[in-house]
Parts: sequence; C-alpha cells; structure tokens
Amino acid sequence: MISKEKEEMLKYYNFGLTAYKKMKWDDAISAFEMALKIDKNDGPSLLYLERSREFKVNPPPEDWDGVFTMTTK
Repeated sequence: MISKEKEEMLKYYNFGLTAYKKMKWDDAISAFEMALKIDKNDGPSLLYLERSREFKVNPPPEDWDGVFTMTTK
C-alpha cells in the first residue's frame, strides 16, 4: 500500500502526464510542480516538467505523438 502523500503526488503526476500528451503545457507544468512540492526528488516529474517547459517555448509539430526525441547527447 502506498502512503497518502505518494498517492497525492501520483494524482498530480498523472494529471500532468495527461496534459503533456494533449500539449497543454501550462497545465502540465502546474501539475508537475505540484507533484514536486510533495516529493521534490520525483525523477519522472522533474523530467516531464523540464520537457513541458521546453515544449512551451519550442512546441512540437501538430502531428506530435507524445514521443520525446533527443537532439543532443
């Protein structure tokens, strides 16, 4: 069983992931920030927060399928 805190963090993470896939960058950023207020070391939330911020500035193409393509190594 997971803790109430972890359950709350996952709720925000999942909301953020849904918004991310719909290219709703502001909603995704807010949700991942909320998840990180609960667990500041959550790797997936940190990663998707960074990607959401990047896509907000440089949006992917209209036919984007949700896959992140690395441009640097």
